[in-house]
Order: sequence, then structure tokens, then C-alpha cells
Amino acid sequence: MNLTRTISLDEAHALPRWQQPDVLLYVMAAAMPIAFATWSALLNNFVIEIAGFTGREIGWLHSLREVPGFLAIGVIVVLWLLREQWLALLALMLLGASTAVTALFPGFGGILVVTMLSSIGFHYFETVNQSLQLQWIDRERAPETLGRVVAVGSAASLLAYGALVVTWKAFDLSYGFVYAVSGGATFVIAVLAALLYPQFQAREPQLKTFVLRRRYWLYYALQMVAGARRQIFVVFAAFMMVEKFGFQVHEVTGLFLINFLANMALAPKMGKLVGRFGERRALIFEYAGLVVIFVLYGGLYWFDWPVWLAAALYVVDHIFFALAFAMRTYFQKIADPQDIAPTAAVAFTINHIAAVFLPALLGYLWVQSPPLVFALAAGLALCSMGLAFLIPRHPSKGHETVLSSR
Repeated sequence: MNLTRTISLDEAHALPRWQQPDVLLYVMAAAMPIAFATWSALLNNFVIEIAGFTGREIGWLHSLREVPGFLAIGVIVVLWLLREQWLALLALMLLGASTAVTALFPGFGGILVVTMLSSIGFHYFETVNQSLQLQWIDRERAPETLGRVVAVGSAASLLAYGALVVTWKAFDLSYGFVYAVSGGATFVIAVLAALLYPQFQAREPQLKTFVLRRRYWLYYALQMVAGARRQIFVVFAAFMMVEKFGFQVHEVTGLFLINFLANMALAPKMGKLVGRFGERRALIFEYAGLVVIFVLYGGLYWFDWPVWLAAALYVVDHIFFALAFAMRTYFQKIADPQDIAPTAAVAFTINHIAAVFLPALLGYLWVQSPPLVFALAAGLALCSMGLAFLIPRHPSKGHETVLSSR
């Protein structure tokens, strides 16, 4: 296997273009959503039609799904035994394999177990992948390159969703077949990446201990609030489209298709804009837009607005979330290079603090009043916007917040 051969990032420039580190990032960015996006697209219809879920069960499912994210700090321990690149690919394999067998366990308990396994793969991959991106990409190129990584992931999701839209009704596909094909594809791509790419050695050795620094406090706070806010979108925005507006699988998938078409086209441009205007302005713009979006989500229930407006809000909501990589480039600018891997694990845990209990609790609130759930999300987005005002125009080590400049 090529992963037994280790080369430095400087030496990697001599490799063929397809075998260089940034291309591996693109490959992994494409592999993950083939399984995860398909799982997400089918989930709400699968659990409502097959398992008879209500808001309570979907809330518990997503709370359990976020436990591995909360425990992402365990990545630090795993890295004592495995290199980050190895762990990323093994996590992808686990995500693909568990997605492939999802439909074989249609009961509440079976869905919980399979979801937990796929969640371990997803969250451990995301934790390590974010760390590798910041280590392998130069700071000057980071915003634009991360924008392209988002675009590649969106293109893979687009391919998966496009295939679903075209084939679901035309060929009367089953949940089992689609889950098996999508999960199997992710698994195979991860195995091929392990065979074809060497092990890339970062320029700075990473600490393999718990790192929690006072000067990173704003990054931690942004992660915590963003995690809580994002859970409301991930769990309840798509669930609303099925429960309130009766979307079928091909309709939900078509909506996701539009989302990723927009991200594929706009994410690289967003990367350039972040590089030009800075993380502060990009994040303030994102959070201000999300406040408006979540307020309008509530209005869908209060004023019984039409379905096309709900669909439009969902697409715009998803586009705003694409700017989240600005948080990563902000951290890259203020961090010690050796802190990137352990802080990625700590930040992922912080991001999932609210995610462990919030979906379950809000599932009960959803049964009583869905608009209140979205009102809470608007409040969280407002908190995020307030924190974004504390980011300096040009953040750096020693100048992490506008307060530190004083």
C-alpha cells in the first residue's frame, strides 16, 4: 500500500498532479457526501414511511447521532496509534459500510445502532479532514482552496442527488438498493485512496495531547453557538418539508440538488471573497442572513406561506452555511501550527455540546410549536453575529480578537 511510504509536503510537488495532497483532499471531499448526502436525502422519508417516526423519535435519533461528534476529542487518543491520513480513510470506510446496510435494520433500535456507526465514521472523518486541510494548504491559498473543496463535495452530492431524482420513481428503487450503492461507492473510493496515495508528512509535527488555550476562546465560542444553530437546521428544516408540505423522496432530493448546484457554483467565489474581505465580514454577513432566514421559517407556520417560499428559504439557508469555512481560516491565522490537529478535535467536541441534547429536547418543543424552534435558531444566529464582530479585520497570533488589540 502506498500509505506505507511517507513523503513530506515539499517533496509531494514532484508527484504526478493527481497524486498530490490537495487532490487527495478533493477525492475525500467527493467520497464522503456520496454516502452521507444520500443517507440525509432518504432519512426523513425512510423513518416516517418505514419506521413511523414523529418529531420525538427524529429528535432522539439526531441527538444520538451527535454523540460521536461530542466525543471527537477522542481523536487525540486514536492519533497515538494512527496517522491522521490513515484515520480519515478508515473513518470514510466505516461511514460507507454502515450507510450501505442502513435499510437492513428498519426498526427504531436498528436505526439507532447503524446511525451511531455511520456517525462515528462521519464525525471522525470530519475532525481529521479539517485538520489535514489546514496543515496541507498554505494560508495564502486557504480560502480559495477550501472554497474549491466545498465545491467538489457539492458536485459529488449533486451527482448522488441527480441520480436519485432521475431514477427513484422511474425505476421504483428501494431504500435498501440506494443505501447499498451509495455506501458501497464511498467505501470503495476510500480503499482506492489508501492504495494509491502515499502518506503525507506535515511541515509541523502535531501535538497529541489535549490543547485548550485561552487565546482561542473566540473560536471556541463561535464553534459552540454554530453547532447548536446548525443542529436546528439539519434536524428540523428538512423534516418540516416532509411533515408540513408532504415532500416525497424525489422532491426532497430535488431540493438538495438545487442546494448543491448553488454551492458548486458559488463556493469558489465565496472563497475568493473571504480572502478579499476577511473572515470578520464574511461571518457577519452569514449570521445576519441566517437570522432573517430562521425568522421567515417561523412565518411559514404563523402565516401559512406557500411551499415555494419554504423551498426557496431552504436553498438560501444552505448557501449561507457554505461560508462556515471562514471559521477555519480564521483559526488557521491565529493558531500555532502544532495546535491544529488537537484543536480540531477539541473544537469539534465543543461544536457538538448542544447537539447531543438539543435535538431531543426540541423534538418535544416541535410537537407543541415548530415556530418556537426556529425562533430559538434565530436567537442563536444573532449570538453568532455578535461574536463575529469581535474578529479583527486581520487576525493573527497575538491579535485573535478586537479586545486583544487593546
